[in-house]
Amino acid sequence: MPLLNAITTPYAEAFLQVAESRNEVDEVIDQSKSILDLWNASPEFREAMGSPVLEVDAKKAALEKMFSKDLSPSFLNLLKLLADRNRIGFLDSVLERLLELYRQQRNIALATVTSASELTEDQQNELLKKIQLIAGTENLEINLKIDSSLIGGFIVNVGSKVIDASLSGQVRRLGLSLAKVS
Repeated sequence: MPLLNAITTPYAEAFLQVAESRNEVDEVIDQSKSILDLWNASPEFREAMGSPVLEVDAKKAALEKMFSKDLSPSFLNLLKLLADRNRIGFLDSVLERLLELYRQQRNIALATVTSASELTEDQQNELLKKIQLIAGTENLEINLKIDSSLIGGFIVNVGSKVIDASLSGQVRRLGLSLAKVS
């Protein structure tokens, strides 16, 4: 990952500085999350942007047409810059690094909650309170995921801490305990 960080960090840091100077940080962060969702949901988009066959001007024109109405001019400039420098294939890594830097600056902890089924709003609120205690901060961003293979319950990842309250985790731990006894 160090090589990838060497590529992505300068773009992320510069873009964050530009967003701060223009008072667009919150807007840019929201837009980054939306673009990351699109990037992850659309293999066609990823492949087209990463393709060496598609010329830089064609990529820039496509980006302009797709995003000119939805993104701030500075964000669109970042996309075009990445296309110019043949780095648009690293867009997801640049945006993820941008979000990491933003969280570091604002002391925001990222928690990933993977549950077997969708959590109700009450369950989310109760879990949020408990995660805030674990993380030691009120500033918390939660990423919710669903994985039916958990059978029931949830897994919480906050930094290096993992809390496995899933049924599949309990079965696995029970199996390990039984294996030790045998």
